[in-house]
Amino acid sequence: MDLRCFCIARGRIAIDSLKPMGGWSLQLLLLYLVVLCSANYALCGSTSPYVRSEYPSTDIPLDNEAFVIPEGFNSPQQVHITQGDYDGKAVIVSWVTTSEPGPSEVWYGTEENKYELKAEGETTNYTFYDYTSGYIHHCLIDGLKYDTKYYYKIGAGSSAREFWFQTPPEVHPDAAYTFGIIGDLGQTYNSLSTLNHYMESGGQTLLFVGDLSYADNYKHNDGIRWDSWGCLVEKSAAYQPWIWTTGNHEIEYRPDLGETTMFKAFLHRFSTPYKASQSSSPLWYAIRRASAHIIVLSSYSPFVKYTPQWHWLRAELKRVDREKTPWLIILMHAPLYNSNAAHYMEGEAMRAVFEKWFVKYKVDMVFAGHVHAYERSYRVSNINYNITSGNRYPVPDKSAPVYITVGDGGNQEGLAGRFFEVQPDYSAFREASYGHSTLELKNRTHALYHWNRNDDGKHVPIDHLVFHNQYWSSNTRRRRLKKHKFPTRAGLFAKYGNLLDALP
Repeated sequence: MDLRCFCIARGRIAIDSLKPMGGWSLQLLLLYLVVLCSANYALCGSTSPYVRSEYPSTDIPLDNEAFVIPEGFNSPQQVHITQGDYDGKAVIVSWVTTSEPGPSEVWYGTEENKYELKAEGETTNYTFYDYTSGYIHHCLIDGLKYDTKYYYKIGAGSSAREFWFQTPPEVHPDAAYTFGIIGDLGQTYNSLSTLNHYMESGGQTLLFVGDLSYADNYKHNDGIRWDSWGCLVEKSAAYQPWIWTTGNHEIEYRPDLGETTMFKAFLHRFSTPYKASQSSSPLWYAIRRASAHIIVLSSYSPFVKYTPQWHWLRAELKRVDREKTPWLIILMHAPLYNSNAAHYMEGEAMRAVFEKWFVKYKVDMVFAGHVHAYERSYRVSNINYNITSGNRYPVPDKSAPVYITVGDGGNQEGLAGRFFEVQPDYSAFREASYGHSTLELKNRTHALYHWNRNDDGKHVPIDHLVFHNQYWSSNTRRRRLKKHKFPTRAGLFAKYGNLLDALP
């Protein structure tokens, strides 16, 4: 058999050259290769030949119905929710009122139109050069029951608005759950297509990997484009948690305008449960949801040794309990592995600091944005590289995560189509198109991953993968002992150590 190139791309097998083989032998070989290349290192990667046709990359006009403002005096707008605690029994409800503060409270309950419980929130606002925000409300609802649908109401009188959300199942290693992943969304027609497709995907919580509104691309960082973006995403974000990661477009450092507080708009508009994970900053934090432990990092905050983010991540990784949350997922903005000319090597500094921890703790996957294209890696690491060694290339590493770039949400800057002509060995699949991803956690051992392209407004599934959990699937003995409730070697020695030592 002459096998020169094998890869999985666009959901089908591609074989460059394979001499004829008969019957079951060929089928078994193909099955073996599919399993071999599911997420680990394969014989070669694939660059999609797809070239999308023209589709507007300009922002949607402000008078478009996508940005509709609800009727009624001082009616709440830009409603969004996020997880409000460490384990998924709380949500933070946020919204904006424009005419006056109004009540900063949320009425809620488990029956529609029957709101028996009330939570009190806080109100803030901010100015950025010549822009003054509306009144921004954040209200924590805690003590919720798992796997329960809650209805909630905000606003006063005839201007009140009603929404609902579903709490996750209790934290458990076999809790099934579906996450969506979007990055670099913006507010173009492509952005709207991505959002609409995601809302049809069955995703229960969205993992957002940074670069939200792109308001900083406007003169004086026009805050009106923050308001319009809040209206755009409300139809999803008011009904399910969006887990926030910051990107470079949230920095908004403008000393020329007298604005030197970084992340000013983001920190006023979006709340995160950072204190629940003992973080000192809203920009990096962790949550547990269903069977996943999700860690959010800030690419644009100090992260080198001895900084607050470095200290926090080291402690948080030690807190991860794979017996309860087997899926360990990390979110960031700048990708650590990227074969696109756009933002090439911008994640290298963070890789040099954190990659060894990702391998040590067997992180399952790392999602990033920043590059306006899609790319997925094999399980590789470059932890042996330093300036004096000759080991300067990434190598296959079964303990390493899969790195996935999903900066293809649809923003006004357009696609990053300049992939390097020679695809690196670590790169499994890449395509310059708009889209979103979904991750379906099935149980403690397996998850299904999909990347879906927006093909001129149509939803087209392209990249598919079965993930085997790094903690459970890599140790068949551990699974067998758990299944049959046999004691582990450590457990036997703890209980019968003296007797075992006395045996001849």
